[in-house]
Formats: sequence, C-alpha cells, structure tokens
Amino acid sequence: MNRPDDARTATPMVEWPPPAGVRPEGATPAFSDGLPSAPGARGGAAEATSHRQRSIGPDPLDDADPLRAGDAAAMETLLRAYVRETGTDVPSTGQALLIDLPASRLTLRVPVRYRSATGWHRFGAPTVGAADDGDSEGLPADAALVAAALIRQTTLGRGVLPHHGGDAAARVLNSARRTATHIAHRRAEGGHRQGLTPFLDSEQALLLGHPFHPAPKSREEASEAELEAYSPELRGAFPLHWFAAHPDVVVGESADGRSPAELLRPLATGLNLPDGMVAVPAHPWQARDVLSRPEVGALVDAGLLRPLGAAGPDWYPTSSVRTVQRPDAEVMLKLSLGMRITNSRRNNLRSEMRLGVRATQLLAAGPGDWLRAEHPEFGILREFAWVSVGTDGPETGLETAIRDNPFRGGGDGAPEGLCVAGLLAERTGPGDGTPPRHRGLLCEAVERAARALGVPVSEASERWLARYLDVLIVPLIRLQAKYGIALEPHHQNTLVALDAHGLPRAGWYRDSQGYYLAASRAAEIERLLPGATEGVELVFDDAFIDERVAYYLGINNLLGLVGAFGALGLADESHLLRVLRTALERLRTAEPTAKGLLDLLLDAPVLRCKGNYLTCVDGLDELVGDVHTQSVYIDLPNPLTEAQR
Repeated sequence: MNRPDDARTATPMVEWPPPAGVRPEGATPAFSDGLPSAPGARGGAAEATSHRQRSIGPDPLDDADPLRAGDAAAMETLLRAYVRETGTDVPSTGQALLIDLPASRLTLRVPVRYRSATGWHRFGAPTVGAADDGDSEGLPADAALVAAALIRQTTLGRGVLPHHGGDAAARVLNSARRTATHIAHRRAEGGHRQGLTPFLDSEQALLLGHPFHPAPKSREEASEAELEAYSPELRGAFPLHWFAAHPDVVVGESADGRSPAELLRPLATGLNLPDGMVAVPAHPWQARDVLSRPEVGALVDAGLLRPLGAAGPDWYPTSSVRTVQRPDAEVMLKLSLGMRITNSRRNNLRSEMRLGVRATQLLAAGPGDWLRAEHPEFGILREFAWVSVGTDGPETGLETAIRDNPFRGGGDGAPEGLCVAGLLAERTGPGDGTPPRHRGLLCEAVERAARALGVPVSEASERWLARYLDVLIVPLIRLQAKYGIALEPHHQNTLVALDAHGLPRAGWYRDSQGYYLAASRAAEIERLLPGATEGVELVFDDAFIDERVAYYLGINNLLGLVGAFGALGLADESHLLRVLRTALERLRTAEPTAKGLLDLLLDAPVLRCKGNYLTCVDGLDELVGDVHTQSVYIDLPNPLTEAQR
C-alpha cells in the first residue's frame, strides 16, 4: 500500500563533487520592488514583504505559447521541490536565487516572484551561465537544461553516476509536454465548460499538478489519443472495458456481504454477458496491458476469462486518473492502472483493498456513528468492496475497488465535494499573455466570501482557513484522539463543500490506502470489532503514526494550504500561521490524547517530509517494496514553531 515510508532518508552529500552552492544575489535586488533585500530565513519568521506578489514582469505561466507556459510550470515545480529537499535558502521576493552547480560548471539564476514561509515559492524564468561568468545574467534556460543540471548535481552529490538520473530527467520533460497539452486544451475551451458538475470541475482543475513534485504530470506508455480520453485535465471520458469471468475465478468481498456479481450488475449496462458469467470491469488501457500477463493469458486460454470490449456509458477520470466517476452512478470505481504516473504504477493491491473493507467495517462498529454525532459536517468516503479475477498467485491487474459516490450533481441541495488540490491549483492566462481573472478556484471562493462578508480579502482568507479547520481538520484529529484511527489527508485525498458565501461547510476524506491504527489502541479496537487487525497492515507504533500524520495533515495539507493562500496573493502567510497555531493550541488543550501529534506540529523544530524530488531521482516506485524504503524522507524546518502567538 502507499504507506509512508518510515525511514528511507536522504543520503548525505559526499565530498566530491562539492554540493551545490546557493546564494542570494548581491546587495542590489535583481528585480527592485522598493523593499529591503535581505534574504529571509528558510522556514523562519514572517516575511518582511507584503503578502501581495510584486509585479516582476509577466508571469511565465501566462505565456501565449503553451509549450513555453508548460516548460515554465515544469521548471517551477522542479525548483520548488529541489530547494525544499536540499535545504536551499530562498531570498526575498524581488531578488534572484543563485544556485551554483559545480558538477556541470554552471550557475542557475532564478528570479524570486514570491518567497513563501511554507515553501510554496513562485519563481520566474531562470537563466544559466558558466560558473566563472561573474555578474553575467546568462542565457535563458529551459526545462531540459534545468532538469539535467539539477539532477546531475544531485546524483553525483549522492555518490551515484550521472547517467542514473536520465530517467528522472526524462520524466520532468514528459511532464512539461503533458502540461503544455493541458494548457492548450483548456485555453481552447474559451471559458468555463457548461454542464460539468462542481465535483468533476475540481477534479479536472489540476492542470499543472502537485506543487512539490519534479514531474507531476508525467504519464508514460500511453499514446496521445489514449491520454486525450484518459486525462482529467483534458475533460477525458471513456466507457469501461469489460471481461466475462467464470464465477470460480472471481474473487472479492464487501463490507455488507454482497457478492462482486451483485455489486457490479447495475453498472454492466449494455453488455452482452454470456450466461453464468460475471462481468468484471477494467480501465481500457489496463485491459490491453493485462492480456500479456501470464496469469491472465492462462485464464483466457482455459476459457475462464473472456474480453468483451468497451460497453456502457462514459465514465470520467478524477484527479488520480485511475479512479472514475459518473454523476448518475451510486459508486465510483478505483481501477488498476499499470501506467507509470509520476513515481508509481497505479496497480491496486489486494491487501490495500482488503484494508478498505476492514476500515469500513471498523467505522460501522462505532467510530462512524461518533463522527456523525460530533461532526455531522464531516464524512469518510468508504471503499467498501472490491473485485478481481484469479484465485491464486499475484494480482492479475484486474483489481477494482468500489467507493461511495455522494457527489452526483443532481441539484437536490446535497453538498458537492470539491477536491482541495483542485481548489488550490493554479490556472494560466487565456493565451494572450495576460493573467487569468482568478489564479485558482480558491481565489474565486475567497473573493466571494470577502464580498458577502464585507471584509478585505486577507480577512476573508483567515475566516476561510478557520472554517476549513472546523469542518475537515478538527474531525480528523479528534478521530485519532478518540479511537487511535489515523488517516493520510493530503490535498488530493480531501474534499470540501462551500456555502453560498464561498466558505467551507462540509468536508470528506477518501482513499483506503491511508489508514493507521495506533498500537496503544489495538486491544480496544479488537474489543469493538473482533478480528479488526487480522490479515491487514493496520497497526503501527504511535510515534510513527504521529510522524506520518504530521506530514500528510501538517505539511502537505495545512502548511500547503497556507502556502497556496500566499502564493495566490490572497493573504500574508504569517497571519495565517498564527490563525493555525492558535486553533491547534486550543485543540491541544481540549483533546489531551491528541497531545503527541499536536506537540509535534506545534513544537518540533523539524518535521519529517516526503521528498518527491529525491524519490524521483532515486527511481523509486512508492507503491512497491518494503514500507521503510518506498520513498525518501527529509527533515523540514517547522514554520509553526516560529509563528507569533
């Protein structure tokens, strides 16, 4: 399962080649904004500059050429991940960051459009020059050069030969090209597409991808035509591919005892299913791929499995690409997809799907009722069933998890969940070199709140954050405090509904891969649900869980949200950090059993943080292997410790 990965740690830099030197440029800002030029401390106190981004020329993301805009987006996410994971100090807004790369005898010069206290920096178009060029501004750099130089510095600095970084560099470029395609496609729409549900609109909003990943939109092994149908950013849609399977080779389970055939029958519309066979769905890309697997080929040869082809209505890929939704269906489907996306192949593991069913049963044994009573505005989307083909041996690639689908866009007043990652996702301009009207869905929501409440946007941002904590974060922390059940609430795994004023009014968590049970509470949970911990990877040491939740909930979700507010020009991050700290301190007093997690978030000088850049350079698949070596983790300075109280 996609378990955070206890202890794979960034390898110390070796003496040769020397580590990259990083320095703010001189006493004179490269782009004057009339403010002091002293570089801010990484992860330190509040910025001396205004929270509003300074005008430092056109934003590269708005370039009229989609290829250049996609290239700029790729360089920005790569640089943002690089400076975070190498401990690079980023100077103040308006200055230039100089990165010396002795392994390539180059110096990279990067304008700082916005320096973030939480790491969500905005960068301008970099230039590159020879290391001995002195004050020369150098020549314009593209993603190919920046990726090659940074990755070469990293591989040699970690004692690895440079050619080992080739795969990582290729993924950066693949991501840049995919991003350019997304930008061109969305600009061609000429405005908001009609008829889209709010849920799907937010799922399709991540044109640029994860803000701290070097290759957030890398998708390999699929053709352009396939990606047009399979990509949420391109408004993709496709019918499922179906197989007819003999009941003897169909496996699966559900939390309520229904068989896979019962669960799937309502979805297999328009299908000519042979008598006595069970309909099993697959992603169309996966359907082609699995036929080359020996275990699947043997079932086909034996007449126990028969490909039927595409049938039924279109399904829409969500932000994870492999999970699909239909506004009129009672469930979503989390399909296996062996295509390599960012760092991993997205094949479902049966152990993960069993965990989803067990978690559903556990919530039904009491915690779910407690959540509804204490926090009726919060819910967990269950992955309450799964199905596959093949009774023995490894996964066949036809594993599908079945998830709740409360977001049907029916207009009946039910709250419509919006993916938080989609809310925060940056937009580019319309294609004429000008910026978009709103840089992200969050900007629209906060500006609507400011108008409705009659307050400045900065104050509306603080109110937005406070409501977000109430509807989403407090329930998650209290669930862990009450039952020892912890989740992985990163931005893509969390959803919110907004009220008429644009403020959060409800929240949800999704993804069965991210469940943990504190070892100190295992006996109590076993009394609540006998057998709850048997046969699934669920119980972990309390301190380990606190560390993981501090990353997913603390760094990725909360600090990421604060950083997005700052980078989008909505509020001063230092003010939001104070709002956040005050709320967490209040919760620590109210929930003594959450003290371990909250002490870590509030008082630890550093927090453990997943290193997406180093994981990519090391060529790791985060869904494969021992949980202790799936990803690289680093220590990240904790800005909450320095937030003014």
